[in-house]
Formats: sequence, structure tokens, C-alpha cells
Amino acid sequence: MAPAAHVVESHPVDQLLRSDRLPHIWCPGCGLGPIMNCFVQAMAGSAIPVEKHAIVSGIGCTGRVPGYINIDSFHTTHGRSIPFATGIKLANPELEVTVFSGDGDLFAIGGNHILHATRRNIDLNIICVNNFNYGMTGGQLGPTTPKGARTSTTPNGNPEDALNLVHLMASLGAVYVARWSALHVRQLERSISRAFQKKGLAFVEVLAPCPIGFGRPNDLGEGLDEMHLYQEECIVDDNADLRDCGIDLRSHKPLVLGNFVDIERATYGEWEEG
Repeated sequence: MAPAAHVVESHPVDQLLRSDRLPHIWCPGCGLGPIMNCFVQAMAGSAIPVEKHAIVSGIGCTGRVPGYINIDSFHTTHGRSIPFATGIKLANPELEVTVFSGDGDLFAIGGNHILHATRRNIDLNIICVNNFNYGMTGGQLGPTTPKGARTSTTPNGNPEDALNLVHLMASLGAVYVARWSALHVRQLERSISRAFQKKGLAFVEVLAPCPIGFGRPNDLGEGLDEMHLYQEECIVDDNADLRDCGIDLRSHKPLVLGNFVDIERATYGEWEEG
């Protein structure tokens, strides 16, 4: 006779989620669910007490993440997640402060803030979910929209070059720079864990499907189809020349992923002798 099945009543990370706010509001096929799970798993596996974590976001689809995580959370104004996070960190240096926001919030209206926070090497973790458009407000052109891609505001194709986020952040002096996709969950979880360990500004870009706002106008299919795109087109090269890591979906140029930068330098407020 087969032994009785063991029914698991809870999951180890249940206490880190606000279950009363689930299910989430994101569209079917959106990459934010697995990305949030990677963050929670990394947080659960870290040696940092839960009460020492704080998470900050701006406005947008990614801005909803802090509302589902059961730690001190701040949903701030558009483009201002980094100033809020900076204030939290400087007032409470013992906290592990993570900014969790989208490409538009961080690099368009918030671009000036991320530039100077990185230059100053504020001790923050920044997770940028890059879905190549403003998904929440109607699929408009964003700073990371690949050249030639169609959006609601560029129906004939984007005429501009997109920001190469990993190259930009490395050039500004971030102590940790990585890029993964929503498909590469094991690598992403380890990358977030490494960001927790770093002293200084750590940056992780995550490529994420947006099947409604970006996928449909660019004939990418559903969310699963975009995951297949990541499976087929992504390569991992930690030593890649970051100048060549821009994203161009038209040419089938490989999407380069990896842990690109892992260095040490003085954080804001530290004084070096000599």
C-alpha cells in the first residue's frame, strides 16, 4: 500500500509575501511574477534579517512589486525612487535598501537621479525590469525601446538608438553590474544575492516580456513566445565588451547576459586615508 501523500500547508517564502493582495494585477505572460519570486528567494536565502530589508519603487508595472512583499515598502512618485531610497539609506545605514523599478521610471524621468547615485556610489541595490516600453500607460516609447521597434507613439518604428543600460552603469562606476532575463531565474536569484553582499551601488537589469504593450505591436506573440526568444537569442558572456551589449531585436544579434562588473570602491560618506 502506497504511503499517504504529505500535504504541504505552506511555502518557505509565504511569510515574505502579502498573500491578502494576491493574485497580482500583472497581465498574463508578464515577466514580473518570476522576477519578484527571484527577489524573494534571494532575500530568504540571505543572512540579512528580514526586518533589515527595505524596498522602494516608482510608478509603473514594476512599481507594484513592493505592494506584494511583506517588508518595509515604499511606493513613491514617478522617477523619484532613488532619492527616496537614498534618504532611507543615509538615515538608516544598517538597512539593505533595494530599488525595484522599470526602465522608464529609472532611466527616463529618473535618469538624473540614477546617474548621480551611481557616481556617488550610494549603497543601494537597483533592480531594473526592462520591458522596452511604458507598459502600464499604453505601450509608449521608452529609453530602452530598441531601434525600429513599434510602440503606440512610434507606430512606424523607433528612429532612435536605445540606452545600453549595462554599459552606462559600468561607465558611471557601479560596483556590480549584471543582466539576466525573466527566463534565467537561477542566475537572476544568484545575482540578486550577490547584490545584497556588495557595498556600494549594485545594478541588475532584467529583460522581461510585456506581451500586451510591446509584444503585440512587434509580432512577438504571447509571453511564452518571448521567453522562447530569450532561450534562443541569449548568450552568457561575463567578459563581453559592454559597448557591444546594446539590444537590437531586428538583427537577431545575440542578447548578451552575464555578471559584467564586480569591483570594490569607496561608498558615499567613506573617507580614504592617504
